[in-house]
Amino acid sequence: MSMETAAWQSLYTTMHAEQDQRPFSRTALRRIAGFARPHGRRILVFVVISVLIAIVTVSTPLLAGRVVDAIVGGQAPRIVIILAAAIGVLALVEAGLGLAQRWFSAHIGEGLILDLRTAVYDHVQRMPIAFFGRTRTGALVSRLNNDVIGAQRAFSETLSGVVSNVVTLALAAIAMVALSWQVTLATLVLLPLFVLPARRLGARLARLQREAANHNSTMSTQMTERFSAPGATLIKLFGRPDHESAEFATRAGRVRDIGVRSAMLQEVFFIALTLVSALALAVVYGAGGYLALTGGLEAGAVVSLALLLTRLYAPLTALANSRVEVMSAMVSFQRVFEVLDLEPLIQERAGARALPPGPASIEFDEVTFAYPSPEQVSLASLEEVATLDTAGGEDVLHEVSFRAEPGQTVALVGSSGAGKSTIASLIPRLFDADTGAVRIGGSDVRDLTASSLRETVGMVTQDGHLFHDSVRQNLLLARPEAGDEEVWEALDRARLGQFVRDLPDGLDTVVGERGHRLSGGERQRMTIARVLLARPQVVILDEATAHLDSTSEAAVQAALTEALAGRTAVVIAHRLPTIRAADRILVVESGRVVEAGTHRELLDSGGRYTELHDTQFAPAA
Repeated sequence: MSMETAAWQSLYTTMHAEQDQRPFSRTALRRIAGFARPHGRRILVFVVISVLIAIVTVSTPLLAGRVVDAIVGGQAPRIVIILAAAIGVLALVEAGLGLAQRWFSAHIGEGLILDLRTAVYDHVQRMPIAFFGRTRTGALVSRLNNDVIGAQRAFSETLSGVVSNVVTLALAAIAMVALSWQVTLATLVLLPLFVLPARRLGARLARLQREAANHNSTMSTQMTERFSAPGATLIKLFGRPDHESAEFATRAGRVRDIGVRSAMLQEVFFIALTLVSALALAVVYGAGGYLALTGGLEAGAVVSLALLLTRLYAPLTALANSRVEVMSAMVSFQRVFEVLDLEPLIQERAGARALPPGPASIEFDEVTFAYPSPEQVSLASLEEVATLDTAGGEDVLHEVSFRAEPGQTVALVGSSGAGKSTIASLIPRLFDADTGAVRIGGSDVRDLTASSLRETVGMVTQDGHLFHDSVRQNLLLARPEAGDEEVWEALDRARLGQFVRDLPDGLDTVVGERGHRLSGGERQRMTIARVLLARPQVVILDEATAHLDSTSEAAVQAALTEALAGRTAVVIAHRLPTIRAADRILVVESGRVVEAGTHRELLDSGGRYTELHDTQFAPAA
């Protein structure tokens, strides 16, 4: 490695390293060791190879000096050929060791990335819904990408760099001192001129890079929001395209200016370091040549010293920045551990049992619930705020009690924000009750296995969310083993079969991000078909018909009546006609069940349900 290359790498490291200088902790180191342990043998071989490469790196200049001495001394050609052959063999050995080092580096690094990403991904999947409601998706994805990659560099790059550089530096220094301590001392005088520019200029470039990264992040957020189908529609309807364009151009222009300044600073740095490199070599040739001519040094030693100079300066420069590299990797590890340290609020208990198959009842027994506080479910860094807010912690449900017998339909009605969806979310255990119990089939949901709860409870939410995938894959999410015949049956029962058959690619038609290629009613019927395919014993419909026109609503209601026969159902609706046939209607206000009965009983009582009914069906003035 040349001195210029080493310095350039040093500059790059300083530019891109995190400036967070949090100290090492034994706990963090133990956790890192835990992730490294499965790769222990490969790491050991990797370190040994790095040491061997360092030895070969220092040996080559010494042999080159011997060649020069053999030529100047008029030795037999056989000696020169042998030495040249030895240099060639060392080159082949170094190439082979380099490939082996890269192979182990790749396997260790990529293996560590796999382990970290899998650990974070699995952990995030266990987090409560409140976590996803607060976290910025981009910040979370960054932990899985940038921080995980930054952490693996500690093993694939920093570890080998420190080991090989220490060995190379030690061997090169010993060899140079053995050849000529005077020349070695003279070359070290220039060392500050070699190391300091990288650190000073690197700090300036780092500030520019951070500013550019901030602008790029803002532009990325703007593009992500504006380039989605809903965002683009909103801009066209209410936005100011000229203002949007000007704002984007301003930030892009600033990034351009930073790019020009960075390029010039980097070029100045490179030219300066090239000059320092030339001066260092001049010192070696000048001082070494003088000693060679006065009989104090062999000519070959001068050549060896010149070649060894790069083996001395390059490791010194790299090691001068090794702490920055290590701290940068540590910060990445700590940012990953931050996510892993968030305790999932919903966990399967030891000894959890499966819910037996067959019809199941639903029971709420004096349930009180408050949404978790931000400290329980989120991180300020994932929300990209300085400090978390103080929302949460206040009860939103108060001693809610009701029971739905197997096969019964219970409807929840009330004002927006009354707590209807919150009640529904406790049944599939998206949250846990603070006091009281939610039971399915007589068993507390907290005592059931997650898999049996998923098989028993199916839910259609308000937004009718679909993935950017085919119709088939969106439906098979509910039951992956289902065949096409079952998929078509579910679509037909959701009154969507003919629509899908008419699509160009049928079941293989991609529905777009969030299903945006479909209408609101089609998306909702797709999610209903997904639940029908799952065939759960308990079905929750949270405003499932909110986006349907009257014709589609009637068709889907007929399909749901057929599909829900013999199953327990909880239906949430603002439009009262959709819940008239319910076996029991609960009126929820301010987190409490204030009325309960059939449609006719509640109308006859003249209470809150009557007010809701009269408001919806009041004759037009």
